[in-house]
Amino acid sequence: MENKQRLVKLGLIQTYCEDQPSNNIERVLALVKEASSQGAQVICLQELFNTPYFCREYDEAHFNLAQSLDSQFLDQFASLAKELKVVLVIPFFEKRAQGVYHNSAVVIDVDGERKAVYRKLHIPDDPGFYEKYYFTPGDEESGFQVVDTAYGKIGVLICWDQWFPEAARITALKGAEIIFYPTAIGMLKGESRRQKKEFSDAWQIIQRSHAIANGCYVAAVNRVGKEKQLKFWGKSFVAGPFGQIIDEAGEKEEILIAECDLNRIEAQRREWPFLRDRRIDLYDGITKRIID
Repeated sequence: MENKQRLVKLGLIQTYCEDQPSNNIERVLALVKEASSQGAQVICLQELFNTPYFCREYDEAHFNLAQSLDSQFLDQFASLAKELKVVLVIPFFEKRAQGVYHNSAVVIDVDGERKAVYRKLHIPDDPGFYEKYYFTPGDEESGFQVVDTAYGKIGVLICWDQWFPEAARITALKGAEIIFYPTAIGMLKGESRRQKKEFSDAWQIIQRSHAIANGCYVAAVNRVGKEKQLKFWGKSFVAGPFGQIIDEAGEKEEILIAECDLNRIEAQRREWPFLRDRRIDLYDGITKRIID
């Protein structure tokens, strides 16, 4: 007997950022309401949604942008989640303790309860993306979490995490039906259109491959707009359990709504049983930096 559809509508809010965090928060609260009015049940914001991408430079003053877990703006989103009966993924710059800062995301369920705090595990350090200066990596306690929400089991990874198949695999093995990747990725001034296409293609391909290898949904939400020497390319998308693009945004502010049938995960894993055929007895080497 065929299972009934388990349909869930995702809302990815792809927007720009102003210098003033309060302006970003106010605008995004309105966008969350708009996404809900379009039927979105699980709504994800972009990485560091309420601040400019300050990691483009070294500046100690940027640490003042960080907020603690008891900040009022998170209470605002919790109240809105409860009002709208939606699940929210809220990525932000977290001050955990004096001198300890994280690139984090809070998952809020439909009752307004904070179900999890994920802290970015893989921290890049590249020209224009100097994140190691600002962020302490997440640890075992806050990493690779799966949250059983009102609309399905979701996992959250952040931006640079998306390039690592191990992160997607562990999150899927823990039961995630949808893996969200809040993101801030774009081009540096002076990089060519050809480079942009190559980078953008690779960014999408690696995440679609995670969907295929793990037989789950992947949702990536990127920011847009110019911020000094960086231009963010947007192109948020949702991929199905065989890597198929369900929907994709453009390069301007947009609310992307995508409907997912979570029962397709079981069907996909039966037809392409990658998880069944894993040779877990042979994979000890994956925990080594280099295999000699």
